[in-house]
Amino acid sequence: MPLAIRHASTLLRVVGAIIGTTLAALMIVLAMGLAPASAQTTPSPSPSPSGDFTSTFTIGGLIRDGDTPLEGVEVRVEGDGFDEVGTTGADGRWVVPVPAQGKYTATLLPDTLPAGVAPRDPENITRDVNLATTNTVNVLFPTGAGTVVESNIGATILTRVIYGINFGLLLALGAIGISLIYGTTKLNNFAHGEMVTFGAVIFFLFSTVIGIPLVPAIAITLVLSAFTGYAQDAWLHKPLRRRGVGLVQAMIVTIGLSILVRYVILFFLGGNVQTLNTGLTENVNIGPATITLASLVSMGVSVVMLILVGLFLTRTRIGKATRAVSDNAQLAAASGINVDRIIRIVWVLAATLTGLSGILYGIFRQVNWNMGFQILLLLFAAVTLGGLGSAFGALVGSLIIGIVTEVSTVWIPNDLRYALALVILILVLLVRPQGVLGRKERVG
Repeated sequence: MPLAIRHASTLLRVVGAIIGTTLAALMIVLAMGLAPASAQTTPSPSPSPSGDFTSTFTIGGLIRDGDTPLEGVEVRVEGDGFDEVGTTGADGRWVVPVPAQGKYTATLLPDTLPAGVAPRDPENITRDVNLATTNTVNVLFPTGAGTVVESNIGATILTRVIYGINFGLLLALGAIGISLIYGTTKLNNFAHGEMVTFGAVIFFLFSTVIGIPLVPAIAITLVLSAFTGYAQDAWLHKPLRRRGVGLVQAMIVTIGLSILVRYVILFFLGGNVQTLNTGLTENVNIGPATITLASLVSMGVSVVMLILVGLFLTRTRIGKATRAVSDNAQLAAASGINVDRIIRIVWVLAATLTGLSGILYGIFRQVNWNMGFQILLLLFAAVTLGGLGSAFGALVGSLIIGIVTEVSTVWIPNDLRYALALVILILVLLVRPQGVLGRKERVG
């Protein structure tokens, strides 16, 4: 009984430290005036229906720079004497109610795009819209590769680098969890992407649907995320280890769990993209670059948490024991380390960090049912690129992939940016198979 109490006490201290430091970092950012004290209501797209008709017909769309919604961009809709301008809200969506079905033209107003962002095809910014068989038509105005003029190239690249660092830090929070689990158990957890989605969805539920204030919603999400890590090890993977189930079979179990959780989330959340209402919608200028306040806060929280994880692994007894188990579990057990206890702590820590990654990723790129699955390969790529089992290597690999994927959209289509990151992974492994910070191992 005392041993169980000590285990529970250790887990509570780990989770409490993560939650406390995360909330403290967020509150410091809020106190410095970088964010409003309370969440603001996301502005509704304009214009609202006006005139002497009740409109049930709309033309709209979503305008983004890569995966980042663009706010304040204007689109003019004209046709048969009708002329209105729609403006994108914080989620990048714009809607123009029209009086009746018929033919219209929608024209993007490039001057309203943020600095460093331009249409992918500047000569083709008008769309013909035939509102005949449906009440709503969505039109697309791509931005990205091939649109940057010479005078804006510096600002564009700097903006993409900043967003790349933000994306890399978000990946790092999730990738370190994968690396810690692999280091202590040698298990590749393919359900890790759903742990990212879980964090984002739970935070959306409490902060936006229920309306709980930002800080308590984050705390609740991290506690529930930590519990999922505890549950996965206590109710699934520890029994499998005791029965001597091989790593391949255990990996297949994680794939099945991933599919199950993903479609349960789809059943309850639906297939639409959901927008988090955090109030962090303002833009911040860093030299010639313009980024969102949410991205700036996200980077600050990520940096603080990664520093604390590094201190935990290098300066605490549990952290040193974790590294010992990762190096050689049998030798660690022979030296008196409770390996099962360390593995349990690692699962809780990994799930909590991944839940935080999901929160920040949801703020950065909105929430949908398969968001974690979409970046799962990038998480594994970051871990492999940095060196399997190395938490610090996962950080380096994540930053490389994050910066490459975002900056590459200046020259290549947005849809190819993840493929480029995987190509770089292959090239690096051909030169250094153990990864950037991995250790060479004797073969044979």
